[in-house]
Amino acid sequence: MAGLGEKIKQTVEHGVHKVQGKPDAAGKRILIVATSNDKLGDSGQATGCWAEELVTPYYIFKEAGAHVVVASLKGGKIPIDKTSLEGNFVTDHVKRYLADEELKQYVENSLSVRDVPGSFDALYVPGGHGIIYDGPKDEAFIALGEKFWAEGKIVSSVCHGPAGLVAMHAPDGTSIYKGKKCRGFTNAEEEAVGKTAYVPFLLEDKLKELGGLYEAGPNWQPNAVADGQLITGQNPASSALVAELVLKALAA
Repeated sequence: MAGLGEKIKQTVEHGVHKVQGKPDAAGKRILIVATSNDKLGDSGQATGCWAEELVTPYYIFKEAGAHVVVASLKGGKIPIDKTSLEGNFVTDHVKRYLADEELKQYVENSLSVRDVPGSFDALYVPGGHGIIYDGPKDEAFIALGEKFWAEGKIVSSVCHGPAGLVAMHAPDGTSIYKGKKCRGFTNAEEEAVGKTAYVPFLLEDKLKELGGLYEAGPNWQPNAVADGQLITGQNPASSALVAELVLKALAA
């Protein structure tokens, strides 16, 4: 895993370079919703939200002037995958988070999706394996995402985050992925991290099954796409690119 961590760190930090000169998002409101699940199915292994995928977009959104609210499905402490806080997975943004008492308090005391106040311009869902379990089953979260979609607002996610959106439908009853370009954690990446046998479904296969125009990039390399209001990325290294695409969409 150490070699994998270094590879991801290098590609993530390369991707961060690309967001320089990002649009001004002053006055925009972005809602981040993370998993509340901390178990990898019935494997006995711990999981949760992948730190890089939460904190990199958070800082990029904030630096662009957006008002950012951090929530989770159940509220309270967001389970952060401990592996994402170790070794070479600790990127510059993760280091910043570890010294940021304000953001750590938001993560420790997140709002529930049932209690989120006001309206927002964009929804962003970070990954980590946790969201593949609770996202597709949480009725309040599904209803929230479908409201964003029906109102023509941005729905964005990265890595396993798109798994949290698989139960969401457009007003006509079709999947929000149908006919849309999309990205998400690939079958090859799932195999590489040794989790294929534990996840309830392979995200690449599920997005294709739902009619998504899925395209896999090389393992661990930045790969993100915007198709109308849907913005998705493949892996942790795509976090900054997804955030950049959200900002561009908000500025359009």
